[in-house]
Amino acid sequence: MTEQAGTARFTEVDTERIAVDGAEIAYRELGPAEGTPLVALNHLGANLDDWDPRIADGLAAGRRVILLGYRGVGRSDGAVRASIDEMADDALAAVRALGLTRFDLFGLSMGGMVAQRLVAKGPESVERLVLISSGPTGGPELVDLTRVMIGGTVRAILGRADPKASLFFTRTAAGRQAAQDYTARLQERTRDRDRAVVPNVLRAQLSAVHRYGKQPRPARSTFDGPVAILHGDSDRMVPLANAAALAEVFPGASVTVLPDAGHGAVFQHHREVVTAVRSFLQR
Repeated sequence: MTEQAGTARFTEVDTERIAVDGAEIAYRELGPAEGTPLVALNHLGANLDDWDPRIADGLAAGRRVILLGYRGVGRSDGAVRASIDEMADDALAAVRALGLTRFDLFGLSMGGMVAQRLVAKGPESVERLVLISSGPTGGPELVDLTRVMIGGTVRAILGRADPKASLFFTRTAAGRQAAQDYTARLQERTRDRDRAVVPNVLRAQLSAVHRYGKQPRPARSTFDGPVAILHGDSDRMVPLANAAALAEVFPGASVTVLPDAGHGAVFQHHREVVTAVRSFLQR
């Protein structure tokens, strides 16, 4: 780990790699060393540069945050995983290789699916769990995510628009402005950029989420730590009904529905999300 890691902001911190089962997984670490570490897992088709700097820096104010990549994505080598369970195995092995025995877990969209499987595999390691714009196995309409994503991407390209704006944000004035602001923030990091996400990554991850969506709805989780669920009210990729489905899996979880927000609710409402998550994680 470099001297910068753990102290620099998202735009400045170096990209590191950790050996995991014959591959090296890329990650970035920021925030002070004290406090319970927070491990964060990003959405489908994302590399490390797709983290919103406002979310990363906001969460790292007062705690150690580890933004963990996926095998075969960006500067993580090895073959990209084609199942959520394999991604969870990698994530759990990576945090253990980093020397973490107890940590909080933040999962966004597909990252929330990976986080759920990680909790099932290593419940003793996770203290608090945050699931944003995610769903359980067999969640409502998760099997349609591939169709929605491909259709939205094609329409955006034909209309000479950014697919992220079409897929992640509402078409209201507030949603369109939030999309522009988010896209601009993604360019703030100019050094040590991650490698672009290639088509075979998208194919593998879409396949993984589709199989996840076809699996039976899970029984009540045995995880007994606090759980926070956040979801946009107009999410077309992972419909809002998945928040209620997750609440059945994690009874007692707090559920927050963000208004006029699509799948990118965390980016559109980044201030509110950072405040809510920091409060939830506060010991």
